[in-house]
Amino acid sequence: MFTGLIETIGKITRVTPLGNYMRLTIVPHDTFVDISNGESMAVSGPCLTVVQHDNTSFTVEVSQETLRLTTLKSARPGQVVNLERAVKADSRLGGHFVNGHIDAMIEIRDVTMIGRSRQLTMALPSQYAPLVVDKGSVALDGVSLTISAVGADRFSVNLIPETRKRTALEDIRPGDLVNVEFDIVGKYVLRFLETGKRPSSLTVESLRRMGY
Repeated sequence: MFTGLIETIGKITRVTPLGNYMRLTIVPHDTFVDISNGESMAVSGPCLTVVQHDNTSFTVEVSQETLRLTTLKSARPGQVVNLERAVKADSRLGGHFVNGHIDAMIEIRDVTMIGRSRQLTMALPSQYAPLVVDKGSVALDGVSLTISAVGADRFSVNLIPETRKRTALEDIRPGDLVNVEFDIVGKYVLRFLETGKRPSSLTVESLRRMGY
């Protein structure tokens, strides 16, 4: 579980293809002094597992499914990525609940400066429209953001100066793809409503047959 509050950025120094998956070696800008093998790390959104580390870098594995669903399939040496370690139980929970499970790659349509903030406007595929609400939450490349505008086929978020300074989203340009994870609360509500539209096979008699 993550919060979408990026701890630091990092630079990919090595991409190692291994059959249908790959390993990424990353040097974080701020060193993780107590990192350990097996722990979870969100790398520009997707939740990955640390398999090696030393005093200056760590290596994560990217599965075939993650390569298929996320922008990490195009990872390259020199690329800057957002990094967040799993939230601790005794930490303040800023941002919002982020699982590190990417829903889609979505194209940036427009980037506009509004004062010192950057507004990113991106495509909104129809199947995800019910999960996007004005002032709701979304994670873009692992960054927790507030939705500032919603249209029929697009939505927008604003990057305040602090977010621009601390994340790799400052380099996003129109035409780029970003990893998007929609709010988990919205997913559960939508699932509940969809399930409620169908008649249930669960009855008092069927419960009795099961021993209840």
